[in-house]
Amino acid sequence: MVEPMQQIFDKYINFLEAEKNASPYTVRNYTNDLLEFFDFVTGQGIDSLKDVNKQTLRAYLAYLMEQGRAKSSIARKLSAIRSFYRYLMREEMITASPAATTVSPRLDKRLPYFLTVDEAKRLVESPDISQPQGQRDRALLELLYASGMRVSELVNMNVEQINLATNEIRVWGKGSKERVVLIGEPAANALSVYMSDGRRGLLGDKKNNALFVNRYGGRLAARRVQKILEKYALTINKKVHPHVLRHTFATHLLDGGADLKVVQELLGHADLSSTQIYTHVTQSRARRIYLSAHPMARGDSDKHE
Repeated sequence: MVEPMQQIFDKYINFLEAEKNASPYTVRNYTNDLLEFFDFVTGQGIDSLKDVNKQTLRAYLAYLMEQGRAKSSIARKLSAIRSFYRYLMREEMITASPAATTVSPRLDKRLPYFLTVDEAKRLVESPDISQPQGQRDRALLELLYASGMRVSELVNMNVEQINLATNEIRVWGKGSKERVVLIGEPAANALSVYMSDGRRGLLGDKKNNALFVNRYGGRLAARRVQKILEKYALTINKKVHPHVLRHTFATHLLDGGADLKVVQELLGHADLSSTQIYTHVTQSRARRIYLSAHPMARGDSDKHE
């Protein structure tokens, strides 16, 4: 990659971090995806972004498909390229984006994976709350399941965002958008125990306003949250990552009769279509129950003779 491209790329990453307030996870993905794209472009003998056209982009997508990349991965890379070219147009470095009309590969629609109510209960109750780390882990698991918040929101949370008097938490989600999430008594109780006992034990004589801290008194990292979930998921013999609890939160709310718009607000989705996938989950569940419970649905004619 030649120097001018590198300079433009560096400015774009600074733009993501400073103006768009993108998460470290988003910045890392965009960096990796764009660097791979630039490597392909320079390999085609192109040394200026102005010389990249629709044919170049189509050739890149074809190259990714030939490598056997997943459709979701290709779509993400194209999204990163689109975002980058929107920035170039904003800065008036180019007049048109080659990615604007390039179609993403059609994704296979996958329904969100979620836990049953019993599995979620066993998971959140599995930590040993006689120890500071166990109290932290119980509060962490309760909070993820009770609020449906993203792991990035969880690890960036500070103590002052918690209001145990009203069981409300102020959260800053994607794009620094603020919302209020609600929690029930089990999560509030677990948080109260952790904040008054376990957190103090983990902090020792250190000062830190982070809600969740590690054994050294520093802010808990998102990667560590994943490890914590993997540890306790052994109790239910399932693979669980933080987003599974977010899916579980939304699915259980809708199963309980919650309004879709309310769930959208609690999840912090900007677009209702992002929330609507959970209606497919509840409908598929209703279909399974119907097919297993209704004799005519099974075609079990013997029961009607």
